Amino acid sequence: MFEIEIKAKLNNLDEFKKLIVSHGAVAHKTVRESDRYFNHPSRDFAQSDEALRVRIEGSRAALTYKGPKIGTRSKTRFEAEVEISDASVMHTILEKLGFTEVLCVEKERTVYDFGSIIICADRVDNLGEFAELEKIGEDRETIENELFALAQKLGLTEFERRSYLEMLLEKTT
Repeated sequence: MFEIEIKAKLNNLDEFKKLIVSHGAVAHKTVRESDRYFNHPSRDFAQSDEALRVRIEGSRAALTYKGPKIGTRSKTRFEAEVEISDASVMHTILEKLGFTEVLCVEKERTVYDFGSIIICADRVDNLGEFAELEKIGEDRETIENELFALAQKLGLTEFERRSYLEMLLEKTT
């Protein structure tokens, strides 16, 4: 299974939220997420296009591995996630194993259910406002077409394949 996702820059997050609700999206939750990304001690994840992150969302924490992007239209990749009971202990374990923290991405995210598609309306600190449309599945091409058709219906045009981490790193260098 793959996470198939498209991301688009927004000009007005609040207007986008109103628009998707008018199309039938149902707000699921609004959360503050803190994503701490780590680099491997013997291979550069920026070069291998992988990611390892510890996400803190309220009282929940998770460790996530993301594989290299597949294809060229969307941000499709293998993803595996496991819930962890203590993010600070996980951070210490990773450091003791030689991993180094690269950057922390902070955002406010509102998650909407839209049938089998998840829509995220994000306000990313020091970066801006974005919409993410995602679906889990195996048929990448069919799902990409479905996501881009919905994006067109919602008026999304300024697409972005880079992760928030990649965009912030480019901004700071």
